[in-house]
Amino acid sequence: MSAADAAAPEGLPAAEESVGLSSSAGGDPGEVVTLVAWRHGETDYNVEGRFQGQSDVPLNALGRQQAAEAARYLATLRPSAIFSSDLSRASMTADALAALTGLPVRLDKDLRERYGGVWEGLSSAEIAERYPEERKARTPPGGESEEAVTERASAALQRIADGLPGGSLAVVVSHGVALSLSIAHLLRVPSDPRALGPFGNCHWSVLSRRRTRWLLLEHNVGILGEPASGLAAGRS
Repeated sequence: MSAADAAAPEGLPAAEESVGLSSSAGGDPGEVVTLVAWRHGETDYNVEGRFQGQSDVPLNALGRQQAAEAARYLATLRPSAIFSSDLSRASMTADALAALTGLPVRLDKDLRERYGGVWEGLSSAEIAERYPEERKARTPPGGESEEAVTERASAALQRIADGLPGGSLAVVVSHGVALSLSIAHLLRVPSDPRALGPFGNCHWSVLSRRRTRWLLLEHNVGILGEPASGLAAGRS
């Protein structure tokens, strides 16, 4: 048992292996900073398939439960700071971790989701019917371009990493599109099509930065449910 495990709050999972975080990001650990990029929990708009963008939609009951459960795992990583989008679905998610760690939540509007213009509040079917060409091009009328949200959100992640001492870890709570685009940009991988794939609600990815080099250690990690009953080991 490691010292970190021995100090784990009662009732929390064991550190690192419980969330799949690699124990080595490469190089001198003193030069490495780690970011856990965490998407907010579920909202009613998520359930209804509506474009949320920067509409301030709160977590629903399941989303609050997801945040509380995921926070128990992320707390074992001993974060030194928590940052969050100022939209309520993100800050409510961050608050679940803050309650366990005692850390303040630092709000940053640059971590907000992409602004969707006239698409906000519309369902996927409504967008497809009313704005077929814009949907194909992924350009919401009156909204924020993918380039703009990429630049904004990736600059926020860089700024957060710049402010961390070497060897530390911060949790950053944001949104699906903003995280997918900004992480792809930092890793210098194509974002069209989105090579990393989507984020599930309350799932997280783990990035490390050594000097100017970013590495993706884990992507779209979530909590597995209880194993199905009646399945024997080695049997499909």
